[in-house]
Amino acid sequence: MREAIWQVVAQIPEGRVATYGQVARLAGYPGYARQVGAVLKNLPADSKLPWHRVINAQGRVSFTENSQPYLRQRKRLEAEEVVFAPSGKIPLKKFSWNPEFN
Repeated sequence: MREAIWQVVAQIPEGRVATYGQVARLAGYPGYARQVGAVLKNLPADSKLPWHRVINAQGRVSFTENSQPYLRQRKRLEAEEVVFAPSGKIPLKKFSWNPEFN
C-alpha cells in the first residue's frame, strides 16, 4: 500500500493538489484516506515526495492552522502559486489535480 501511495503522490504536478481520498482511490485503496495520511506522516525527513500537495476533502491543509507544519505546507503550496481563499481553503475547482487532464 505504501509504495502505491508514494507513486500516486509523486505524480501530482506542481501547482495542483489532491485530496487524501483521491490519492487512496488512485492507489487502488478506495476508502483509505486516513491511511494515506499515516503514510505521508511517516515519510523520511529528507523525502523528495511532494507530500505538501495532499490536502483534505474540504480543500484545507489538515494540520492545525498556524502551527509550524501548517505554515510549512502552506508556504510550499503558495510557492507553487496555489492560492488560498481568505477562509483558508484552496479552491478545489481551480487547483485540484485530475490525472486525466493535468
